[in-house]
Amino acid sequence: MTHYTDNLSQLGAQTAAPTSPETAVLERVPNPHADTLYLARFTAPEFTSLCPVTGQPDFAHIVIDYAPGDWLVESKSLKLYLTSFRNHGAFHEDCTVAIGRRLADLLEPKWLRIGGYWYPRGGIPIDVFWQTGPAPEGLWLPDQGVPTYRGRG
Repeated sequence: MTHYTDNLSQLGAQTAAPTSPETAVLERVPNPHADTLYLARFTAPEFTSLCPVTGQPDFAHIVIDYAPGDWLVESKSLKLYLTSFRNHGAFHEDCTVAIGRRLADLLEPKWLRIGGYWYPRGGIPIDVFWQTGPAPEGLWLPDQGVPTYRGRG
C-alpha cells in the first residue's frame, strides 16, 4: 500500500514521527521546472534501522539522487519517512531498495538512484545501490561523495 498525498499536511505543522515506513506519509509538490533536466540530491548521513534478527541498530549514509519530472518530494515528509525506519527491522538491501521504489512510485521522476552506504555488520560493510534505469542523456551526475569503507566519518 502506497501512502502519499498532494495535500501538504505535515509542512508547517507539529508532526509526530511515524511508527513504521508503512504508515509514513510522503508528500509531493509540483515541480516549477518540470521542463528542465536537473538533479536533486538528498543526503541522510545518520540513517538508522534495526537488524531484523538481533534487533540491534544499523547505521547508513543514504544518498538519493533524482531528476524530477512533474513532482518534487516535500523534504519534511521525506525526513519523517526516513526517521520511521528507526524502529523498523529489515536487512540493508530491503531498506535501501524499498526507499528507492517508494520515491520512484510517488514522484514518477525522469530518473532516480539511491546509494545506501551501510556501516559494518559483523565486520563487513554492505553498500546497496538501486536505480530506475539509465540516467537521461545530458544529466549532470556528480559522484555521490561517499568513499568506500575505511572507517567512515
